[in-house]
This record gives sequence, structure tokens and C-alpha cells, in this order.
Amino acid sequence: MNLTTKLNKLEFKNPLTTASGTFGYEMADYLDINKLGAIITKTITKERKPGNPSPRLYETEWGLLNSIGLQNPGVEAFITETIPHYQRFTTPLIVSFSGSTQEEFVEVLTRLESVDSIAGYEVNVSCPNVENEGIAFGVDAKTVKDLTSRLRKITDKELIIKLTPNVTNIVEIAQAAKEGGADSLALINTLLGMAIDPMTGKSRINKRLCGYSGSAIKPVAVANVYRVAQSVNIPIIAMGGAENYRDVLEFIYAGASLVAIGTANFYNPHIMEEILADLTKHFSQNNLTINDIKGKVS
Repeated sequence: MNLTTKLNKLEFKNPLTTASGTFGYEMADYLDINKLGAIITKTITKERKPGNPSPRLYETEWGLLNSIGLQNPGVEAFITETIPHYQRFTTPLIVSFSGSTQEEFVEVLTRLESVDSIAGYEVNVSCPNVENEGIAFGVDAKTVKDLTSRLRKITDKELIIKLTPNVTNIVEIAQAAKEGGADSLALINTLLGMAIDPMTGKSRINKRLCGYSGSAIKPVAVANVYRVAQSVNIPIIAMGGAENYRDVLEFIYAGASLVAIGTANFYNPHIMEEILADLTKHFSQNNLTINDIKGKVS
């Protein structure tokens, strides 16, 4: 029984990884991280970010609203204080990072390149671009292509562009990332959401508009993965509402090479091991490999 899968430059022992911002090295208290296919870290920025004021999380009927604000210690503290915790695991480490200008992206990646234990990078282009009136990098195809091209010149490691679904045509953005030199794509980032207390009219989240994740967005995520896989011939890490092995299979049939588990980690810190056990049983009983079903939706 073989669960191995690949992106462009990396091979993994199984297709399970972690969605950025939902899983850290502290989870080793609950499960064996070495069993996972890969780890994707919380997004890192050039300088420390304290995050948005509370309330910044709200649990809905079928998912989670969040406006954390990329809280992180900054790239220097991440390298010196956080990376050593990950170096005790054999699971490939993919570092997510972002910036508010193209130059910040370049500076963060240049600094991260000094760390040999990083296997690849997830480039979070969903943040506001201060050079373009605060419009998110990821909604403009030319910006995505230009940024990806600049980052491609800095690293030979796996370069993964994370796409936002909050665009008119996600395929156009995915194609731009490929043309810029991306090795692979990650999709989808959170949908735009909001919740209001109907008794008081007060927003449930301090910043009002925020990211929406969890099981309710899975059909949207599957559709976006399928559309991109049909049109852009580079590997995909899928995410958005997966919480059991059937969801993982669904994403693989849609065209994904890896599947990230996100919001589900919050309510069940053992869930990735449980999903892996069920996947292993399914593939063994049916004598399948990942390539037997990847992109084979009928």
C-alpha cells in the first residue's frame, strides 16, 4: 500500500498536511507529527505583528470566522526561536510567508533561504498591497505573476502560491502564478464572511469582515480545485473544510496532490492521525495509489 504523492520538487509519504495558522509544533503533545506528509506553518511577515483586537474568532453553525491579523513574531524571531522546534521532526517543513509590499516578500524569502531545514514556501498573497491602494496581491493576475517571478529568482525550493477564492476568475490568477514560475498552488484561502448579533446589531468580529473556514466551504473549495486542476498543469495543495478521509478523497479526485486539514484541528487535535488511519485502510482495501484517483472525477 503506497500513499506517496508529489508536488513539483518534493515527495511526501502521504497526502496529509496542515493548513497555515491552524497547527504548530505544540501539537506534538497530541499526535505524532512525523506521521504527516508535510507541515505548513502559520504565515510569517518581516516584522512582528500583534494581530487584531478581540473579538477575532467566532464559531458559526458550520464553520469558523476569524480575523487574527497574521499575528506572528516576525521572521527573525521565527528563525531563531520557532524553527528549532520543527527541526526535531522528519516531516518536510513548508513555511508560509507574506508581506505588504513586493520588497517585503523578497526580504522575508531571502532571510528564510538561510535555513536549510525548510523544504519549501507557501506564499500568502491574500494580504493588502500597500503599493496598490490596499488591494490584495492575490486578486490581480499581473501582480501575482510579477511577484512570483521575483521570488522564483531567489529560491530553488518548492514555491507554492496560495490563492484566494475572493476573485472573479481564480483560473486566471493560477495561470499567472504558473507563468511567474510557481512550482505548485495552494487553494483555497478563506472565503469572505461576517456575523452580526441579531439582538444588538453588533458585529461578532471586531474588524467586521473576516475570513470564513470550516466544513461549509468545502463544496466551494472542491469546485475551485477542480477548475484550476483542469486548466493549469501544476500540482495543487487543496484546503477548505476537509475534516475526514472522505473529504480528502474528494479533493484528490478533483485534482489535488496534497490536502490540508485546518479548522478541524481546533475541535479535534487528534484528527489528522484519525484521517490518516482511515485513508490507509481505504487505499489498502481497494488496492489504490494516489495517482490511481488523482483528477479522475467522472
